[in-house]
Amino acid sequence: MGKRIYVGNLSYNTNEDGLRSAFAAYGEVVNSTVISDRATGQSRGFGFIEMADDEAARAAIAELNGQDLDGRPLKVSEAYDRPRPERGGSRSGMR
Repeated sequence: MGKRIYVGNLSYNTNEDGLRSAFAAYGEVVNSTVISDRATGQSRGFGFIEMADDEAARAAIAELNGQDLDGRPLKVSEAYDRPRPERGGSRSGMR
């Protein structure tokens, strides 16, 4: 299992410090990130946590999934890299 955790259903009021403190009870938090919209700067309602070790990550996922943070039930799971779409290629039919 990886040490990177996906956290969904975040309140728009939850910031990186609040997210970090919720997970710190389960072990050392290496990094906490709340993803925001590039244009508006507003939270997109999800983020990522990186824990120092796998055991802490497993404990945090087990305990915090479904728990309320800032009035919203969290969706917590192991983070997976999203496949990137291929770029380039041919432009057949376009001349």
